[in-house]
Amino acid sequence: MTAKPELLTPQNCQLIFIDHQPQMAFGVQSIDRQVLKNNTVALAKAAKAFGIPTTITTVETESFSGHTYPELLAVFPELPLLERTSMNSWDDQKVRDALAKNGQKKVVVSGLWTEVCNNSFAFSAMAEGGYEIYMVADASGGTSKDAHDYSMQRMIQAGVVPVTWQQVMLEWQRDWAKRETYDAVMAIVKEHSGAYGMGVDYAYTMVHKASERVAHGDTLAPIPAR
Repeated sequence: MTAKPELLTPQNCQLIFIDHQPQMAFGVQSIDRQVLKNNTVALAKAAKAFGIPTTITTVETESFSGHTYPELLAVFPELPLLERTSMNSWDDQKVRDALAKNGQKKVVVSGLWTEVCNNSFAFSAMAEGGYEIYMVADASGGTSKDAHDYSMQRMIQAGVVPVTWQQVMLEWQRDWAKRETYDAVMAIVKEHSGAYGMGVDYAYTMVHKASERVAHGDTLAPIPAR
């Protein structure tokens, strides 16, 4: 990792989703599967809102793993799915080419399973590609809590940076004065952030006196100028 800590920005990173497929999700025991899907789709929506270069990989779709979450595909209908046979995405030339084409050396990773596909990709991308890896812990899952936790610890010891999906999104936003992404971030928060989203609803309807139709619609009420 770099000696000087740096915040993630929409300009300095790219994102990869590794094997968010039903058979892989069936094996996840480290996090509630519905929470896992919620967090993964939220991260995807955030990446779309900020224009983050994104790669989606799949493994053995027809023979074992099944098709990528439709909710994830709906966010990026234009992206190709990079199909492979290797457990390690880095072993596939198509994946390496996609990362190189995107250019940014900071790679945010969300995938299944933490202890296999995420771990092997992170180590190979760091050692062979010189990438910096930011592992989204709550948009990834392992076959047991121990499998996930110890793999995260192993990666952290090697220099991988642990993050969460909401942390990444808010780091991209950084300043609420960035109005070009404000509405999109608030929409994601309201749909995917649980208690935080409820707080946003409360702020709009009770504090800023927006009608419920406005607060829950596609267009958010503007926050009055301070």
